[in-house]
Amino acid sequence: MKSLASLFRKNKKEKLWDKYYPKDKDNITVPNMSIYEYLEKEVKERNSIAINYFNYKISYTDLFKEIDICAKALRSQGIRPGDVVTILMPNTPEAVISFYAINKIGAIANMVHPLSAEEEIKHSLISTKSVLVITINLAYEKIQSILKQTGVYKVVIVSASDSMPKLLKLGYNLTQGRKILSPKKSEEFIYWHEFMEKGKRYYEDVLVKTTKDQDAVILHSGGTTGTPKNIVLTNGNVNAIIEQVKIMVPNITADDKMLSILPLFHCFGLVVCIHCPLCLNATAILIPQFDAKRFDKLLVKYNPTVLPGVPTLFEALVSNPHMDKVNLAKLKYVISGGDTLPPAKNEMVNKFLQEHNCNTHVIQGYGMTETTGPVTLSSLGADVSGSVGIPLPGNDLKIIDPDTKEECEIGQTGEICVSGPTVMKGYLDNIKETNEMLEKDKKGKIWIHTGDLGYINENGILFFAQRLKRMLIVSGYNVYPSHIEDVILKHPYVLNCGVIGVPHPYKVQIPKAYIVLNPDVKDCAKVRNEIKEYCEKNLARYMLPKEYVYRESLPKTMIGKVNYRELEEENKSH
Repeated sequence: MKSLASLFRKNKKEKLWDKYYPKDKDNITVPNMSIYEYLEKEVKERNSIAINYFNYKISYTDLFKEIDICAKALRSQGIRPGDVVTILMPNTPEAVISFYAINKIGAIANMVHPLSAEEEIKHSLISTKSVLVITINLAYEKIQSILKQTGVYKVVIVSASDSMPKLLKLGYNLTQGRKILSPKKSEEFIYWHEFMEKGKRYYEDVLVKTTKDQDAVILHSGGTTGTPKNIVLTNGNVNAIIEQVKIMVPNITADDKMLSILPLFHCFGLVVCIHCPLCLNATAILIPQFDAKRFDKLLVKYNPTVLPGVPTLFEALVSNPHMDKVNLAKLKYVISGGDTLPPAKNEMVNKFLQEHNCNTHVIQGYGMTETTGPVTLSSLGADVSGSVGIPLPGNDLKIIDPDTKEECEIGQTGEICVSGPTVMKGYLDNIKETNEMLEKDKKGKIWIHTGDLGYINENGILFFAQRLKRMLIVSGYNVYPSHIEDVILKHPYVLNCGVIGVPHPYKVQIPKAYIVLNPDVKDCAKVRNEIKEYCEKNLARYMLPKEYVYRESLPKTMIGKVNYRELEEENKSH
């Protein structure tokens, strides 16, 4: 077997995956500008629709006007270049406008989940030194409770109904809106419309020229393993993704519509589902709250051409009982990221797409917040079953032995390391963790240690195994929970599965499986025995779960991944 490095040495300019790229498209140039300036440069058709929010449509011309007003409103409230402004919002036009306005004036956007616990919000505001918050009114009480313990001096309150069409706004305010506590007028709190009025009366130019290397956004790790961290991304990190996507996912035009379900406080949601369609002149259909039971209605109403999602979204797609009359013929791209889509589920989704007249299949990607989202994508012919594709142009990969740090051979599983223009700047005010994650090689190249296991085959295609920290040691054997999950998910009775390791007196650890059955399968002794027998037939003895727990659902993180930490805590308490 040969290592990647030895194969690369045959031709110093070529890598195993270069053959997939169009001619002279194996690298990219990242413009030296801000996220806002990049968006302004890329948009050519200003009269086309940028945002669709419950059929309230905003053209690119109007979007830029609103961004400018918001930017002036921020300056009127004393926000300066380098200040941190927290956005505590679901997917609404105000959230998108705020993000670009913050960037336009050289400030930094801190993206936080609006349903975060009070203490989590307080920690984020303090640790990022936020001075202003733009929040959905649902989070008002939490903000009010902690405000005086932070450095925030102004809070802008937004309602989900602010940009809704009149009739929908009326219905929302008469139902859900009535349940939400509204703030009294004070020095600290201001409503969105009043805030924007201040922008209309601010007459100075507010555009601040920044470079690609300057801080632009703070995002947060999902927290499924380890301690959640503040991840600092630069203008160049975010814009590089768009330069890469132009090559990997071509043919997106002003006629395309992306169903932007994933939240903009998550890297995949912000970069792929908001910044990407807008820079490509397409329409971002903003969904502030996703209801899996109404997925069919969303697809019929908006008829999107691009559908990005995490595995749980595609799980909702195939299990929705009202999809019979849904025609997916207009879908051009179906992209899965944020977590791995096991081969069995991948096949299930592809079959579903085919049955609903879709002429494409799922494109899988691999990435993390620390790499500004996608590192690889299974497009341009690199869509081998079970793989996560090839590096996006400009990215580099290597696989190393987690113990020796030596580079692995082709086909050998080890830790995935990534280099490229989308690698984060670092963790905010955390040099120790940053240095553990980022490593500079002898040539001065920065590599990020992902903490994920995988291997690269002889064709340069990456196969993800699982999180390094999820590997179990069972009687001296390395056991990967994701492999057990893949096997169980292939059983026709199973909808979802999560496997954790539990302590054992002499085996060290043993697997424990949590299983969700398909809606049409009745939970009974016969079904459980069949699944157990299936596992005994398809898994090595040392891989067999000690226990099978049947649940109606699995706990999820805020972005829809299986929350293994919660399963582990639950197991400890029993």
